[in-house]
Amino acid sequence: MAVATITLADLSLSGLIWLLIVGLIAGFLASVVMRGGGYGIVGDIIAGIIGAFIGGWLFSLLGVSVGGGLLGSIIVAFIGACILIAILRLFSRSYPYRRRL
Repeated sequence: MAVATITLADLSLSGLIWLLIVGLIAGFLASVVMRGGGYGIVGDIIAGIIGAFIGGWLFSLLGVSVGGGLLGSIIVAFIGACILIAILRLFSRSYPYRRRL
């Protein structure tokens, strides 16, 4: 069962635990690859879960399937989380470098 295709009706305790684990792994990997500076455990989980939905939507739009296992879910969530971080960076900066006080 891919993370992006989990509905609230299918969400059991074990499904919720797997959702959090996949979100944490994908969010952490995306923050490392995108050099996000680390968002902490909660931020990585949120980025990974939102990334899973973005990646699942994008992959279904393109007609690409990476499989329904744990590794496939992590890959989809990772790609979606990288896209999410890139979009957040576009909207959070008005100029390339911020001045820190």
